[in-house]
Amino acid sequence: MKLGLISLGCPKNLVDSEVMLGIIEKYNIEITNDPEAAEIIIVNTCGFIESAKQESIDTILSMAAYKTEGCCRHLIVTGCLAQRYAQELFQDMPEVDAIVGTDVYKDIDQVIERVMQGQRVLHLKEKDLLPLEKGELDHETLEFKEDLPKETAVSADPRKLTTPPYMAYLKIAEGCDNFCSFCAIPLIRGRYTSKPYEQVMAEAKDLVDRGVKELVVIAQDTTRYGQDLYGKLRLAELLRDLNDLPGLQWIRVLYSYPNTFTNELIEAYATLPKVCHYVDLPLQHASDRLLHAMRRRDRLSETKLLLKTLRERIPDIVIRTTFIVGFPGETDEDFAILKDFVTEQRFENAGVFQYSQEENTAAASMPDQVPEEIKQDRYDELMAIQAGISEEIHREMENRELEVVVEMYEEEKSNLAAARSYREAPEIDGCIFVENAPGLEPGDFIRVRIEQGFAYEAVATRI
Repeated sequence: MKLGLISLGCPKNLVDSEVMLGIIEKYNIEITNDPEAAEIIIVNTCGFIESAKQESIDTILSMAAYKTEGCCRHLIVTGCLAQRYAQELFQDMPEVDAIVGTDVYKDIDQVIERVMQGQRVLHLKEKDLLPLEKGELDHETLEFKEDLPKETAVSADPRKLTTPPYMAYLKIAEGCDNFCSFCAIPLIRGRYTSKPYEQVMAEAKDLVDRGVKELVVIAQDTTRYGQDLYGKLRLAELLRDLNDLPGLQWIRVLYSYPNTFTNELIEAYATLPKVCHYVDLPLQHASDRLLHAMRRRDRLSETKLLLKTLRERIPDIVIRTTFIVGFPGETDEDFAILKDFVTEQRFENAGVFQYSQEENTAAASMPDQVPEEIKQDRYDELMAIQAGISEEIHREMENRELEVVVEMYEEEKSNLAAARSYREAPEIDGCIFVENAPGLEPGDFIRVRIEQGFAYEAVATRI
């Protein structure tokens, strides 16, 4: 039995995919990257914005084609789109054999058993799978491998890593309590739920024992970690304990929020040697009027103070952010405030999104929806401003020495190694191309000197 899995969307979804693969790995099922050869195909979908939803639907339909053009017998859809539009998908896509919600993806083995019996499964919450009766299973029922992996002493989720072996994502919470007016995540993933501290540390230790050198800490809101379970914010404490893990080299934190970025957390960044001086701070806008309409808790003056504090306390800090253009009611004056803010702050990295009108969100029914052509114009203008800033910053980096991790080396083609420093997050930011670096392997940490900077990349030589 061969199984293929396609994971769409964010790294948080990727962790869910890896947990499903870890569960499946216990059985006599071969994981394949060739969908034409897979008898079971799982599509772990994203449903965050319209473009992501369309990509998920297109992927489901393309995988469904392998039921006639390949070996596929069972097609299973999981993830955010499955959770949000379960009934519609179940009704409108008869080629899909199972829909699995975001709260119950760990039941994937039970779902596979049922679809192999010919059942069609809609599984969105715990205990809604009908119990199997004795004698009901046929010869195709899942069988355990004889060489089962040893259970870990602490309840770390099983995971089959799909990232390079030197890095992994560490998800510390599910859901979100911010309820931004433009965002459907709380509707899909539910309220913010921190993963128990001991479980997070057990998973981190397991990943490091398996050779991971860079842990990327993620949640929908990482800085809120611990508040719901322990009545206090515990991210700074978590970073201190992660910093003590032997063998770990880099700790990177993504998806921080300004209103819970405490002085204690700033000190953790400043003093812990393994914590990358890289802050991912999705700010979304700079106009206080729009921030209020977005239901953001921060205001421009508070954000500027936080940015000033970060840069003064950690001089080599890299700040990445994201902005939304075309939010309902955004005027030329609001957009001018945003442009001035971006120009003034000179963020090392910034992503720009055009507002997506998501159903059942507060912003979807707001008046003064911005026309698509204006959204596009503002997107292009802000991206051009940021590209110029990024290029200036990369040129200022010339002649500076950095530690980088090698991600790819192809001697036959170019004799170039592609690498990242603490300044670049995996799969998000640009990279550093290292010239004349024979003998390097992915996962090697080396010192380089930046020779030339561009808007999104740099060229360096090995020291």
